[in-house]
Amino acid sequence: MHADLLLTGGPVFTPEGRAATAVAVTGGRITAVGGTEVHELAGPRTEVVDLAGRLLLPGFQDAHVHPLPAGLELSQCDLTGARTAEDTVAAVRAYAEAHPEREWITGGGWSMEAFAGGTPTKELLDAVVPDRPVYLPNRDHHGAWANSRALELAGVTRDTPDPADGRFERDASGEPTGMLQEGAMQSVGRLTPPATAADRLAALLRAQRHLHALGITAWQDAIVGTFAGMEDPSEAYTAAARDGSLTARVVGALWWDRARGAEQIPELVERRAALEHGRFRATSVKLMLDGVAENGTAALLDPYLDKCGCATSNRGKSFIDPAHLPAYVTELDALGFQCHFHALGDGAVRHALDAVEAARKANGPSDTRPHLAHLQVVHPDDVPRFAALGATANIQPLWAAHEPQMDELTIPFLGPERSAWQYPFGSLLRSGARLAAGSDWPVSSPDPIQGIHVAVNRVSPDERGPVFLPAERVGLTAALTAYTAGSAYVNHLDDTGTVREGALADLVVLDRDPFAGPPEAIKETRVALTYVGGERMYAAPDA
Repeated sequence: MHADLLLTGGPVFTPEGRAATAVAVTGGRITAVGGTEVHELAGPRTEVVDLAGRLLLPGFQDAHVHPLPAGLELSQCDLTGARTAEDTVAAVRAYAEAHPEREWITGGGWSMEAFAGGTPTKELLDAVVPDRPVYLPNRDHHGAWANSRALELAGVTRDTPDPADGRFERDASGEPTGMLQEGAMQSVGRLTPPATAADRLAALLRAQRHLHALGITAWQDAIVGTFAGMEDPSEAYTAAARDGSLTARVVGALWWDRARGAEQIPELVERRAALEHGRFRATSVKLMLDGVAENGTAALLDPYLDKCGCATSNRGKSFIDPAHLPAYVTELDALGFQCHFHALGDGAVRHALDAVEAARKANGPSDTRPHLAHLQVVHPDDVPRFAALGATANIQPLWAAHEPQMDELTIPFLGPERSAWQYPFGSLLRSGARLAAGSDWPVSSPDPIQGIHVAVNRVSPDERGPVFLPAERVGLTAALTAYTAGSAYVNHLDDTGTVREGALADLVVLDRDPFAGPPEAIKETRVALTYVGGERMYAAPDA
């Protein structure tokens, strides 16, 4: 039988190493991996791709991403490229002037490091958009910036109490500043005009094209539901799965409503059954346990410090009661759900691991493959528990570097000891933990190459600082494995993630072999070709 596709002439990243130089694909699956003998499968209709020394590897998989909100933001007031307060405000002004027809100015992606203390004020927005409401989440989507008109429409005043799961930043006189943290976002976010079904589908497909261009062939959508003004992507996924426009393989993590308890589990079971279509299935449950360190809402075992280095009374937020979490996770595990935890602080990490341990004791071994995302601060005592419990460490490597948000808004408030526990990729790997990798896009770039560069070097791609905790670096093989086999494991896509006979032909060709250059040059690598099931989804102009 002749192959449909033959890729030859370059190193192939396989579980055994990089000795193979050719891969044959037939009927959407890999039918041969080897050397020149694979050429015998070429026939008159075989498409032959000369790798010319470029690396062939499994398709990247993003284990924690939000494509639909990212796709929507790309079509709205996109602030992701602005570095300073002046540039950010100028971008808002330009967007508002270019779109006089928009009732609301929405979008987001601004960086906290652009503003003193990470908290811009309503007056900055009032100066450029005084007559229309403005609502702009920051890049981590745990806070939002609103102007006076938006606060007025939402009825937010100095007398408005903080919600239990968030807060309104206030000035010295008690007036809301326009910065909304965590649950306070909903006060304004609920008023923004919802996207239409057509808008949501277009946003999803826009994001999919972008992800394919970065070599991503599968992902786990980390919120399938409605949260903090983010649109529920489930309808768009099912529409795309039914009409064949969903070309990626996608697992959805159903949103756990943190204001409710176990009574929502039967609803999750119903949604899981209703949402399985083609290449989309919603078999995971997203449990957001805490917030983020920069605004003091990541859950810590010990209190945050203040600007003077003294302990405060703040240990962050636990959005799901740790006393009830083990019971929830045990029931979800018994029903065959994967638990996908947002666990950023060392307190949240411990609570998640305690819940997984409770489920293991109650239910015995299972193949639900729980995973903990973000893992910014992990107490050393909890590092070996990942391997012991079979919990995957879902890392977002791009964050593990010195940058102003880290150096000015995080390290001073954690202190030196806890700061050294941040993003412990190397420690987790040495302990035997399985690593998966993701981006949290639109929080940060979805480009796996940039994340791999930081995982290996612990320096940001734009080299804005010294090496960040060098002992936590991992090798290139480990970083690539996290973005391929590791994330495939988390996604239960066991016939993907490695280049081997019988596996689905979800493949990526890079524009070079990054193993052949210095680690500092990994960031220069680009994707040349992306295949899903042997079908070409992306080709760079010079591919």
